[in-house]
Amino acid sequence: MFRLKLAVLPGLTGLGLFILVAIFAPWLSPYAPDQVVGSAWSGVTAENWLGTDNLGRDLLSRLIWGTRTSLSVSAVATLLAFAVGIFLGFLAGFCRGWVDQLISRLNDILMAIPTLIFALVVLAMLPKTIPVIVLVLGILESTRVLRVARSLAVDIAAQEFIEVARLRGERLSWVLWREILPNALTTLIAEFALRFIFILLFLSALSFLGMGIQPPTADWGGLARDNKDGILFGVWAALIPGAAIALLAIALNSVADWLLSHHTRSWQE
Repeated sequence: MFRLKLAVLPGLTGLGLFILVAIFAPWLSPYAPDQVVGSAWSGVTAENWLGTDNLGRDLLSRLIWGTRTSLSVSAVATLLAFAVGIFLGFLAGFCRGWVDQLISRLNDILMAIPTLIFALVVLAMLPKTIPVIVLVLGILESTRVLRVARSLAVDIAAQEFIEVARLRGERLSWVLWREILPNALTTLIAEFALRFIFILLFLSALSFLGMGIQPPTADWGGLARDNKDGILFGVWAALIPGAAIALLAIALNSVADWLLSHHTRSWQE
């Protein structure tokens, strides 16, 4: 059982709040995300707690809906990255030989291509729909997950209980998912938190450049892009989604650090 530390409670609380905002966005949002409620970049009022954006839409409402969009797209892309990366990484680390060489070299080729340039080229040729964006983000980030999963599989495959499973004649799928995965799970959960943040930042960067989530759908990167010109006039609306990303990153990193420290202690004991 995990023993919660007082230091990790703020991170868990913050993460829980972001998840709740994403789930209950339709009920928490004061207005529809695309509803014009006032003039452009108006200040904070009783009706608009964060003011309005460049088109006069309620910034708080768009931030809440953007939380749902950004977190859901990032979560699905991260799950895809881990599904692909863990399977191929475990396969390479357990089988070794030509299987390992083939998977690792193909992975190295993909990692050698700058991810942002690769994503921009692919999204320039394909429709910029949410499924396509999820697929691009998931495949690109799976290369990092694959390297971590392979390293874990190599270490775990050298243990005696894996040799016992081999001698018993267990199937490959049984060894990968019943022997290797449970022993690598804590590290992979911590890695999931870090990868989630990287994918969220990548998604926000693509949206800021106009190649990610398309208007009028709200997401954090799109909010920063729409309101960037307001900084010239003393309007700081573009910094609000950046602050949300920073707070989420801090919360997730604190949880990931706790998981890693717990995993280290467990191995030492």
